[in-house]
Amino acid sequence: MTPLHPAPPTGRLEGRTAVITGAARGAGRACALAFAAEGADLVLLDTAADIDGVPYPLGTESQLAYTAEQCGKLGAAVLTAAVDVRDLDALTRLRETATARFGPPDLLVNNAGVVAPSGRPVHETAEEDWQLMLDIDLSGAWRTTKVFAPAMVERRQGSIVNIASTAGLVGYRNFAGYVAAKHGLVGLTKASALDYASHRVRVNAVCPGNIRDEPAMDGRMLSEVARALDIPAQEHEALFTADQPMHTLVDPEDVAAAALWLASDASRHVTGTTLTVDAGYTVR
Repeated sequence: MTPLHPAPPTGRLEGRTAVITGAARGAGRACALAFAAEGADLVLLDTAADIDGVPYPLGTESQLAYTAEQCGKLGAAVLTAAVDVRDLDALTRLRETATARFGPPDLLVNNAGVVAPSGRPVHETAEEDWQLMLDIDLSGAWRTTKVFAPAMVERRQGSIVNIASTAGLVGYRNFAGYVAAKHGLVGLTKASALDYASHRVRVNAVCPGNIRDEPAMDGRMLSEVARALDIPAQEHEALFTADQPMHTLVDPEDVAAAALWLASDASRHVTGTTLTVDAGYTVR
């Protein structure tokens, strides 16, 4: 893998507070680190526990604490919280705590999500599995937007970035729940962008392709996709790489860089768009 050479920090988010969900690991951790490096203070939340019905281990409290520690080393003030995005009351309480410490948030990154239960055709998908996927991957972003957007609207400034997926643009066999949720998230992005445009609050989506399970980010999403498809662990990265026109996987830092641009003033007139980061997968 070619080493990444990110641009030097320029303080693009200096003086701003960002709320990032699913921050314990993976793309959420990468976003937290990128935002911290650019001067943002952070409210990092993650369920930090396993969820009944999700067939793989989720982020932990220690992983969330590690993310916070690394962001602190970059100069960010950090508030962490073990909050499930299915819990509207807990999100509301977190908003009050975060506002008391940092003031109203300026930025929201809706990254929390799961890729399974999956691996079955539509007619074999259990209703509880379908509902669970939608509740986390789609309704979770709606809840956090419902909780954190009003302060942005009131202050007439803010940026919301929804981490969707290429599954929000195209279909994938045996992943109907995930595909439906991510398509819904793209739709939520467009609708809320119109709702908030006159208030100078922007809403955009990032649609990553297959993200490498980078050890430094404790990623495991791609491994879970492979497991759902019964692809042997020792073969999945090579198989997924071969399927990309650029013959490479997406790194978590690539997703973070896209989210950072959409959060910053560099994209000040961009709203309602989907920024695809997929090594060319969806243009075939």
